[in-house]
Amino acid sequence: MSFNEFAAYAYFFLIVFLVVGTYSYIYHLYKNRKDATGVDYENYSKMALNDDIGDAPVKPMSDKKEK
Repeated sequence: MSFNEFAAYAYFFLIVFLVVGTYSYIYHLYKNRKDATGVDYENYSKMALNDDIGDAPVKPMSDKKEK
């Protein structure tokens, strides 16, 4: 096995490892969208799209104080 052949195999397996790692990380992020308190922060990404003054808020607020 020459060095060029070894480098080609190493490059191939590195690319396969990085692709599998990237897709598993994306799946992990998608599966665990909510944090420990149960808040889904993905809804806050809509603020960049719906930023007009007349748009509905992401999280509705009430005037009552929570105890």
